[in-house]
Amino acid sequence: MKTHEQELSQVLRKRGYRVTPARAAIWQILLQHGGHISADDLFALVHESNPKIGRMTVYRTLELLSDLALVRPIYQGTGAAHYILLEDGHHHHLICTQCHQVIEFEDCVLAEVEAAISRRFGFVVEGHLLELYGRCVNCQ
Repeated sequence: MKTHEQELSQVLRKRGYRVTPARAAIWQILLQHGGHISADDLFALVHESNPKIGRMTVYRTLELLSDLALVRPIYQGTGAAHYILLEDGHHHHLICTQCHQVIEFEDCVLAEVEAAISRRFGFVVEGHLLELYGRCVNCQ
């Protein structure tokens, strides 16, 4: 079984990028927090243990990881993007429109939809982010 570190290394090298100490440190923090972290919070955590890593390095690394479909920015009504890991190419949320609570769920029923899209458009689906908006139990 591949570790997350091996996955990062494999994806970066396959696309012609190096695994730098800064990229590895940023990836490690993302893994520790399961994604769901803002760029500013990520910078603060990375900077604690690696003061030489600058804010722009964090932003550039997040952009690269997003381009490589390892993370995605999501906007939860707070104004700032939070970055999530795209494990297995997909990620699912229920988002309360009143209190902005985010509930993650693993059930994925989109395999048939992805296959139909692939057939119809000749499109190779590499992943997806599903966000369903509504009201949580406490806000109903």
